[in-house]
Amino acid sequence: MLQDIKELYGSKLAALDGDIGHAKDFYFDDKAWAIRYLVADTGSWLTGRLVLITPHAFAKWDLYEKTLRIKLRKKQIEDSPSIDTHEPVSRQFEEGYYRSYGWPAYWEGGQMWGLSAFPYGSPSPLPRDIAARKALEPVADRHLQSARTVTGYAIEASDGTIGRLSGFLVDDRSWAIHDLVVEAGHWYAGKEILISPSKVARIGYVESKVFVNLTMAEIQATAENDLVKAGSGSREKGIFSD
Repeated sequence: MLQDIKELYGSKLAALDGDIGHAKDFYFDDKAWAIRYLVADTGSWLTGRLVLITPHAFAKWDLYEKTLRIKLRKKQIEDSPSIDTHEPVSRQFEEGYYRSYGWPAYWEGGQMWGLSAFPYGSPSPLPRDIAARKALEPVADRHLQSARTVTGYAIEASDGTIGRLSGFLVDDRSWAIHDLVVEAGHWYAGKEILISPSKVARIGYVESKVFVNLTMAEIQATAENDLVKAGSGSREKGIFSD
């Protein structure tokens, strides 16, 4: 099922033995286009510490209770390293993180989650040998970014600004990002449109912009054609989505 990530912010996090806080943010991989971590605000339980939780630990998202159940105990989360949201997540941090939990590393294979398309693999220790780690470096390069930070970035077509990024649609099994949700400007009546990550040329973090390989005319013409086929609605999707 596809979920709009902005609707997941603030969700309660329930470990196997008690509540641990709420979902504050998500870190996504802007090359593989996948959610790699949930940022948990532990509130008064751990005096405001922020910790990362990988989708490997997600059990069930109860949308009615707005609660994500985590397959970890509070002690395991308490012992995990905290993060500084002002600093990027380093590979050294990730290696230690994955090793401590025993999950297979997502950068150790050609699929979305390393050896699998889903984050449900069996525990597998990371290679401790320096040479083995070096051999993984070309495929281990990753770009983790805060979903909250990029929300609001301008979406730049090849011939102008089409709106602003308002969220992501994610698959709640694979945690792949399926679409970018864009609030269109006045040129398209302020509607929401969906753009596939495959159409993103790059994210300009300095400029606070997302650049897409489409023209405004392509987006408008295809969205209007889809609207005729599907009937009226506030969110359209065209050739700019695969």
